[in-house]
Amino acid sequence: MSKEHHIKGYDVVVIGGGAAGLSAAVTLGRALRSVLVIDAGEPRNAPAAGVHGFLSRDGISPKELLEFGRDEARSYGVEVIPGVAVAARSTAAAGDGAQPAFEVELGNGRTVTARRLLVTTGLTDVLPDIEGIGERWGRDVLHCPYCHGWEVRNKAIGILGTVPMALHQTMLFRQWSPDITLFLNDVVEPTDEEWEQLAARSINVVEGKVRSLEITDDAVSGVVLASGKVLPVEAVVTGTRMEARPGVLESLGVQLVEHPMGVGRHVEVNPLGGATSVPGVWAAGNVADLMGQVMASAASGVMAGAAINAHLVAEETRLAVEAARKNSGRRSA
Repeated sequence: MSKEHHIKGYDVVVIGGGAAGLSAAVTLGRALRSVLVIDAGEPRNAPAAGVHGFLSRDGISPKELLEFGRDEARSYGVEVIPGVAVAARSTAAAGDGAQPAFEVELGNGRTVTARRLLVTTGLTDVLPDIEGIGERWGRDVLHCPYCHGWEVRNKAIGILGTVPMALHQTMLFRQWSPDITLFLNDVVEPTDEEWEQLAARSINVVEGKVRSLEITDDAVSGVVLASGKVLPVEAVVTGTRMEARPGVLESLGVQLVEHPMGVGRHVEVNPLGGATSVPGVWAAGNVADLMGQVMASAASGVMAGAAINAHLVAEETRLAVEAARKNSGRRSA
């Protein structure tokens, strides 16, 4: 076996190097654990100019935030490597007393082992099939008012009816601007009560299917209907279907489930630390919480790191007690 493919073991392997994964790695590194972070380098928020709602780091670029996080993790002895985990499998021996243990296969052929796994691979936004959305996504095509509302305050904002929650988005963004237009897009059908709410909040409503976005001088300038009519806007809001990245989870037998709000699929975890249905495997960040912002993802990583360390401590304590009893029995004999 070549040196490159030598199997190295860790207490914990973290699959995913975003806010959740790095926060967990820092927590585990401070707990004196041997930790490897495998970072595919595909953060969901890469198109955004800045991260918002992250106390003391508001407006920092996603790239810079992760650079700080990697440096911080390494300062506690954590190993961070670029790469993609393509599969993982349990190596625990059969039997009731077997302890979790795993092999993780990387795309370059390298294999690493871990006593515990934490999956923080995030999610993918499945964008509506409307021309122009993809190229402006994260810039002036937005989805979250708490992430981007301040930056588009008092601008003319168009809300695209692409998901059932479009009316909810409409009411929220009305907080940031008095100039809101809801495009029903042949998808949204307001109830009588909702029509009354839209009128009371002076929200414009446009019927007809949306064909594309108009882009002028590298900025959104309008929404183009199927009829050809263009309505001017300065920013666009759309919903997406959020899909947790399955990848290594499926190879472990962890299944994705539909989110109760119908916005996508995620991994169900124990709310106290993020344990999945597979013993020894935890998940944190957007893979488990589709709606979580960056700071919430970082917090879930901290909690998962603490839960994993406590799980390892319990195992080590049990093994120490068993060894002590065994040695005591030998001495008495």
